[in-house]
Amino acid sequence: MRVLVAGATGAMGKELLPRLVEAGHEVFAMVRSESGKSGAARLGAVPVIADALDRSQVEAAVREAAPEVIVNQLTAIGDVDTRHFERSFAATDRLRIEGNDNLLAAARATGVRRFVAQSNGAFTYDRTGGRIKSEQDPLDRSPVAPMASMIAAVEHLEKAVLGADWTEGIVLRYGAFYGPGTSMAPGSEQLEMIRKRKFPVVGDGGGVWSFVHIADAAEATVAAVENGGRGVYNIVDDDPAPVAEWLPELAVMLGAKKPLRVPRFIGRLAAGEAGVVLMTELRGASNAKAKRELGWHPAHPTWRQGLQPVA
Repeated sequence: MRVLVAGATGAMGKELLPRLVEAGHEVFAMVRSESGKSGAARLGAVPVIADALDRSQVEAAVREAAPEVIVNQLTAIGDVDTRHFERSFAATDRLRIEGNDNLLAAARATGVRRFVAQSNGAFTYDRTGGRIKSEQDPLDRSPVAPMASMIAAVEHLEKAVLGADWTEGIVLRYGAFYGPGTSMAPGSEQLEMIRKRKFPVVGDGGGVWSFVHIADAAEATVAAVENGGRGVYNIVDDDPAPVAEWLPELAVMLGAKKPLRVPRFIGRLAAGEAGVVLMTELRGASNAKAKRELGWHPAHPTWRQGLQPVA
């Protein structure tokens, strides 16, 4: 198939493009400038230039590539400052709204038959009820103020993709990425903070995280491109775990002392309201549907196995 990947030079794109090429697809990479062309070409894709926020450029790029499938991996997330969570996600929020709408409009104009989009299943589920959520469970209906715009952007993207009845819309709710190019890569700021005991457990550490290795997420995306049906899929590993469990274990892997423990009010001062939510209230996600319907099984079924070489 002819596949166009938008956001092709990020951490996910670098894992996804060569896998799509290896699977026999004719792959096009939408890059923002001339400087991105060589990187896309090295990964085996044909580069097409467009700014995702410029609708006319996006339509021209899509017409040039003439894809059967578009994969939207547009993000602009750097190191997340939980004290200013909305600021950390502002650029990505815009891409999830305007960039995604531009891609959908171009896809409709050119008759794209399948549209796969990156969403977030790590920080977005409703914080009530059971600790593990399926795709049928709602996203957070009353998010704390710093996280509201991020969750609203995710909801906009998902409704737009799933509501496009002229194409097969697929939403992939990825868990928290780790591995090459991510915020949990060897030498990353986040791992260094844990190593230096600057990443404490807040409150009871009861927030449940669902992780996924970036390579496993890319494999799941290939499966969605080839076999996915309209709907939402959680792309996470088999082992959702509370912060009070995974953070001390990761510290041991890093050869560090156990993380400090601080009460919620201290955590709020240091990490903001969003940081407290991430530490104490998050819900994890189940990957049963993705396994069943995509035939995908993560090569790193648990963060314990996957994070060891990273650490």
